[in-house]
Amino acid sequence: MDGFRERRRATAWLQQSRADEAGGIGLTDEGTHGLFAALGDVDFQALSMGKVYRFVAGVDQQARPLSAQELAVLGDPMAALLLRQGKFPMTVQDLLAELPQPATTADQSVYLISEAGQIPPVAGLDLPRDMRFAITRATSGREVDLLVSTGANGDPATTFLQVAAWDPAAKAFNYYMRISPVWVWAGNSLSALAPGSRGNGCFDSHINGSVVMKELKLPWINWQSQAATIQLASDDPLRGNPLYQQVIGAQNLELTVRSLISRWTASRLAVVTQDGKVEHPDQLMRHLFTSTAVNLASTATQSSTITPSGGDLTLPTGFWLNGDALLDDLILPVNASLPAAPAAHYVASLSTFDFRLEEKTSGFSQPGDTFFAFVVPEAAYEDNDVVRQMVQQGIISAKFAACALMVDFTNPIFSPDRAQLMDHVPITATDTAGLQDQIVQAIVKSAAGLPPDSPESRFATGWALSESAWPQAFANRIDDYLGHVGMRIRTSSGFLDYVKLAESRRRDFKAMRLNEFELTLPTTNIPADAPRLRMNDDGTVVPSP
Repeated sequence: MDGFRERRRATAWLQQSRADEAGGIGLTDEGTHGLFAALGDVDFQALSMGKVYRFVAGVDQQARPLSAQELAVLGDPMAALLLRQGKFPMTVQDLLAELPQPATTADQSVYLISEAGQIPPVAGLDLPRDMRFAITRATSGREVDLLVSTGANGDPATTFLQVAAWDPAAKAFNYYMRISPVWVWAGNSLSALAPGSRGNGCFDSHINGSVVMKELKLPWINWQSQAATIQLASDDPLRGNPLYQQVIGAQNLELTVRSLISRWTASRLAVVTQDGKVEHPDQLMRHLFTSTAVNLASTATQSSTITPSGGDLTLPTGFWLNGDALLDDLILPVNASLPAAPAAHYVASLSTFDFRLEEKTSGFSQPGDTFFAFVVPEAAYEDNDVVRQMVQQGIISAKFAACALMVDFTNPIFSPDRAQLMDHVPITATDTAGLQDQIVQAIVKSAAGLPPDSPESRFATGWALSESAWPQAFANRIDDYLGHVGMRIRTSSGFLDYVKLAESRRRDFKAMRLNEFELTLPTTNIPADAPRLRMNDDGTVVPSP
């Protein structure tokens, strides 16, 4: 079981929108590009300096200045300490300098990320390195309440500059971006849930209104951390940047981001469950039945160090099942160990599938896998956190969450089977006390007329288990499944099937706005239009219906 209980560690912008914090904490690249594209007809140079503009993509047709009353309502430190005081810093250095100086060194932390960071810099190699700073700041008390994302290369006055700031009155994050010569308020966490703005602008990546860090576990892929150091040329000007000299490991940022996500989840649940009703139950249940977002996970082993005689390789838990929810939160008594693959199978797969890193703009191509081996998408912390807190608050029971997850537990993300259960979730305000029963009754009633292998029937079978029996029954299913996988992964054909499954899930991730940089994932010779694959309970991989 120790394998399962792994510790959860956690450019001129107007000319190019490529440089941004993939998996960082400000507005993501695609989100900002969406906002910028919507403002395409605006002459930014004609906007009045000394004003804060509002543009919530999908809601506003054009940027307009915030009124004094609207600005006064914003209670986050960006608004209170800077914008309302007539301070409009245009660089990250000026922004930090205008804030009250940190009381202790722990009140400000600087992090560095780059998908090309582990590719050795070579003279003449024109590879965009897209390095970004992520900066956390506690301006009131010890809790982080202001987060900054900005490019680490180039002119600070022209690279992107974005801020997510916690508003203690609204109990939500406000999102800002500098588009010289002004600052734009792009909405707050609640905007991510509203029909007009959901999925638009910055909320195409901050899909649930929270901060984003895709790599929330050891080895914190692409971040400078205790697991790896981002490589710089000896003469890289970044070495002299004071912010670079303050960079600490992403393992610290992981803890901060998890805390911030949970802070927003708690606030959100308080809002949507007030007065004894759940507003928009479908908006909550989609975190259980669908994948609104994903995180990225990998082995902690550098791919270049793996040799055919190197023993066994243990793949990420989240590739096999949603261990964070089923094992850590719901505490199913699973006894099986994580499947381990012979390193020789992994090495052979790199040639079989022509693994390589590619960046089309520069023409860069390098044979092999990503720096850390076997990067795959897994269930998102923000989805699991909503489920976890719904169980803690009694909105749903642990059994209900387990029955839903076990419908298709071998496919922890992008499961059409679990998503089918959304058909039985009410879309209007429902009494909190009766919500779970209403959903269960709808699913069980539907199951009576469906085949035994339908998602509804699988849920109903689990629900029929007694309160004392369901944890062990579900654990037994997981033990059996992992036993099958443990045998198949040690065969060449079985391991190759799992590589194909990983690539299928990577393709699903690549279709999301969270996929911002080509070097995040490897390229293979598996066709982009290859059938989607799914995992069966017996460890076999088959085309998804």
